[in-house]
Amino acid sequence: MKKMKLMQGNEACVEGAIAAGCRFYAGYPITPSTEIAEGCAARMPQVGGHFIQMEDEIASCAAAIGASAAGVKAMTATSGPGFSLKQENLGYACLTEIPFVLVDVQRAGPSTGLPTSPSQGDVMQAKWGTHGDHPIIALSPSTVEECYHLCIRAFNLAEKYRTPVIFLMDEIVGHLREGVTIPEEGSYEVIDRTVCADKDTSFAYGTFDERGVPVMAPFGEGQRYNVTGLIHGKDGFPTNSNAIAASQVKRLLSKINDNLSDILSWEEDLSDDADVCIVCYGGTARSVAGAVERLRSEGMKVGFFRPITIWPFPEEKIRDIAGRVKKIVVVEHNFGQLVLEVERAVKGACTVDFLGKGDGTVITPDEIIEKVKEG
Repeated sequence: MKKMKLMQGNEACVEGAIAAGCRFYAGYPITPSTEIAEGCAARMPQVGGHFIQMEDEIASCAAAIGASAAGVKAMTATSGPGFSLKQENLGYACLTEIPFVLVDVQRAGPSTGLPTSPSQGDVMQAKWGTHGDHPIIALSPSTVEECYHLCIRAFNLAEKYRTPVIFLMDEIVGHLREGVTIPEEGSYEVIDRTVCADKDTSFAYGTFDERGVPVMAPFGEGQRYNVTGLIHGKDGFPTNSNAIAASQVKRLLSKINDNLSDILSWEEDLSDDADVCIVCYGGTARSVAGAVERLRSEGMKVGFFRPITIWPFPEEKIRDIAGRVKKIVVVEHNFGQLVLEVERAVKGACTVDFLGKGDGTVITPDEIIEKVKEG
């Protein structure tokens, strides 16, 4: 039986992770994500899982990767400064194809910045924070209920594609309290990674499913292989082969780029007849929804588009919208990050305006309305 519960966004993230089968959390307290660590400290032992507070963010990420390599669904959470520290191990997990969920509850920066203030300044870091060409999936919730359900989806995508998934929250949603509908156990999809049945003769990095994802057994369960951050052969041991390097990196990217129809998700409303489309994401969508409602009441044809999957970016959908409207206004709590992707996708098909803020305050509906009415 479904039940309604009043929850904070960070609390909903914890409950969504547990519902997805997460049984290991390693982290280090940092505002505004600390409630996730506190929640996991209380809840993990109750469901047969484990919580560990590590000495720093680097070790926290490494511990989550180690748990996942052994077959346990794992998560870590942080905010801006800690997200920076996790990047090296994030790249390691991308290459070794060890899935886990990394939650980043964004706060105002740079550096220590404004720890308790809203921001969306880590969008480009989520895509390009670690070095080299690497696959990444990043999801961004805008409501507390979506924190719950989208966290389940984050784990499902991580397991399905054997890749880290970034759960890109922000302080607005993380510290918001709303009612959340908790579904009955078993009424939602939970995906577990595919494991190779023939552990004796198969290569861990040589047997793939139809998406190009390796079907590896958990480390220590019979299939013998090495794990390294170096370019590696079928057995996981390092190689200097240029051919293997080219093939491996191409496959890592292709397993994401060739499955966009399965990975991408978005919310779109009132854009069919719109002259202006507002593009937003995360907690910013709440102010945008109010602005759109008021602008429509004044007779202006305004719609909005919210990418739920931030990375990969839904550029074909943006390009479609650009062909139907006169103007796109990108609203985000930074000084211009996702707007660069919108401009790249639009390629001059319509005007692209921008409204940003990075002073630790919330963008209001009035500010959005004023921006839409300009020009």
